[in-house]
Amino acid sequence: MKKTFLIACFAVFSIAAYSQTTVAFHQSNLPFLGVNYQFGERFIPEFRIGTDSYFSDLSAELVANYIFKKSDRFEFYGGAGPRVGNFSGVVVPVGLNIYPFDQKDFGFHIEGAPIIGFEDDSIFRGSFGLRYRFSKD
Repeated sequence: MKKTFLIACFAVFSIAAYSQTTVAFHQSNLPFLGVNYQFGERFIPEFRIGTDSYFSDLSAELVANYIFKKSDRFEFYGGAGPRVGNFSGVVVPVGLNIYPFDQKDFGFHIEGAPIIGFEDDSIFRGSFGLRYRFSKD
């Protein structure tokens, strides 16, 4: 099951790799690397994979985020999606992307995300980090 999910996620990522993407690193007690592609003005699916762990303990998430409020300098978003690996369950992220510079490709973010476990106890993950948007050109 886990291998099928990971293969499907990498297939989706490889298709979107030829389009405009965003890469983010989230620092927390469960750090992860995220890659997303924005569809339209509001919908942002994101594939996330845990870092700082052994390959046998990798965790992956596939979340569907929606931007509720957007301006030149920030995006407020929320979403939900499945998580497999350590702390398997449903993750419900709510966060803020901040782009303080004139060129809007580099920014920062903060996020809170309860992980509602299928088998384990539920936990709350808070994270902060860096975000880079590749140019549309």
